[in-house]
Amino acid sequence: MIDLPTSATFAAVMADPRFPAAIGIAVLTGLVRGFSGFGSALIYVPLMSAVYSPQVAAATFVLQDIVCGVLFLSGIWQKAHWRDVLVMAAAAIFAAQFGTLILQYADPVTLRWALSIFVCGVVAILASGWRYHGKPMLAATLMVGLLAGLIGGAVQISGPPIIVYWLGSGLPADILRANFFAYFSLFSAASIVTYALHGLMTAFVLALAAFVTPVTVIGMAAGSYLFRFASEKSYRQIALVIVALSALISLPLLDGILR
Repeated sequence: MIDLPTSATFAAVMADPRFPAAIGIAVLTGLVRGFSGFGSALIYVPLMSAVYSPQVAAATFVLQDIVCGVLFLSGIWQKAHWRDVLVMAAAAIFAAQFGTLILQYADPVTLRWALSIFVCGVVAILASGWRYHGKPMLAATLMVGLLAGLIGGAVQISGPPIIVYWLGSGLPADILRANFFAYFSLFSAASIVTYALHGLMTAFVLALAAFVTPVTVIGMAAGSYLFRFASEKSYRQIALVIVALSALISLPLLDGILR
């Protein structure tokens, strides 16, 4: 269940020597999400896992992600293809129950290794420009949703399978954007309930999320402003480089050097 923080909890979070790093990660996450439109989980989760733990990273991310998602979804919800979104989200939420068990019981260092390797693979796929080509089908949507939910429950990175799948659907960009925000809002809301039932929503997590969430939103506003000055090619290249560096820096192999 959810353990509510007290004033002592907030004070302990701020006094923690890792707190400045958490604020810096939140700023970087917001900048990249506002700048490129993707990559927030790919940056936030590996880096926060290295600073705190995968459990803290995933739980705080889902709390700040639901706030960011609602802020954007409020103006575009009517454009989403809700039939596809609801099928995808239902499959993902079901699979996330099993992914959460991985997060809860897996060795943190092993999970960080797997997370960094997975993120590097995602960067390679996105950089290659490869996409699924074909119209969305019910069976394919369910399979992609199950895969996304399993990964999302474990490390809150459910986006890559869905992005690769939906980008090849031929849908207009505004509908795709609405679909993405609608899906992530539903998945994040369900993840909060799932994590709470598994005891991952601790007082420390809630207090830390209260600090990083507004910082992330401010970073998104700044990133959206910077987007005006970048070409389509340059902004995606910059985002991919930052995501790749985040995965490499968070490798447990570098703990002795960086931490």
